[in-house]
Amino acid sequence: MENPLLQYNFLLVIDGASDAVAGFTEVSGINMETDVVEYREGSDTATVRKLPGLRKYGNITLKRGYTTNGELWDWRKTVIDGATERKSGAIVLLNEAREPALRWEFSEAWVSKYEGPALNATANEAAVESIEIAVEDVRLVAA
Repeated sequence: MENPLLQYNFLLVIDGASDAVAGFTEVSGINMETDVVEYREGSDTATVRKLPGLRKYGNITLKRGYTTNGELWDWRKTVIDGATERKSGAIVLLNEAREPALRWEFSEAWVSKYEGPALNATANEAAVESIEIAVEDVRLVAA
């Protein structure tokens, strides 16, 4: 029996980003769906046909401990300045030997949301920043 892969064992690769930027603590929002188009011709019985429509990909949310590295903010700033920089990348799930097992490859990604850390003088936690990237395609690939 094969053991399931563990969720904490992952890497994130973003084209053109340094290794310091790709160290995230949490990735969520890897989802995709296809709209259902209902269709019926007059000669059909009382049953509606269901056809595949447009594909949609959810925005991917990435969270990490805040550092002085400004690459994520610079990527977001390209959108604010009207010169959106689109990137490709992959979320790589590793096996217990830390070898790639699965890859979710995404493309045409750009930062649609940036959230700075919540600050609290009484807390004893790392400051966490988060970005949400809009993607136009996601593919699951066996590594």
